[in-house]
Amino acid sequence: MRGHRRVEREKEDGQSHTEMAHRLLVRRIWTLSVKDLRCLPASTSSFSTSLCSSTTPLSFLSPKHTLPRSLPHTSRREVSFNVQDHEDFTERVINSELPVLIDFHAQWCGPCKILGPRLEKAVAKQKGKVAMAKVDIDDHTDLAIEYGVSAVPTVIAMRGGDVIDQFVGIKDDEALDSFVSKLVGQ
Repeated sequence: MRGHRRVEREKEDGQSHTEMAHRLLVRRIWTLSVKDLRCLPASTSSFSTSLCSSTTPLSFLSPKHTLPRSLPHTSRREVSFNVQDHEDFTERVINSELPVLIDFHAQWCGPCKILGPRLEKAVAKQKGKVAMAKVDIDDHTDLAIEYGVSAVPTVIAMRGGDVIDQFVGIKDDEALDSFVSKLVGQ
């Protein structure tokens, strides 16, 4: 008797999974409207946004027929970067054509976690006129010693390989904007 109930239950579960898959497929097909169906062009130079005029039937499940992305791909310029080693620091900070803010921080430092995003925001407002290097003092103790960092967060402004200005601790957004503007020369 128990075996019979288990077989019946498995049969019901199998039917419910099949029915659920069927409902999901029907819902997906139903919610697609004609204006959502786009064709890939014959040439690969650009995407067509007109409706398909081809008589070839489209299969909703076929991977070879894809819909073009609705949003264009935009590249995002990095506002800041993590220093990898002393050579990377020399190349990307000291030899940089742009002025550079150096954020000496540590993972365990609470104020550093508050200041970091604020600094990135202030640097982003300059729209590529200044770069920001992040130096974790636990990973790069030699750089911290070389630049006299005795507390974190310490921010050093550098232009042409020379230290222009610096501060220790947290500043408000206005003070950060002023600090970055001064580095850029505005």
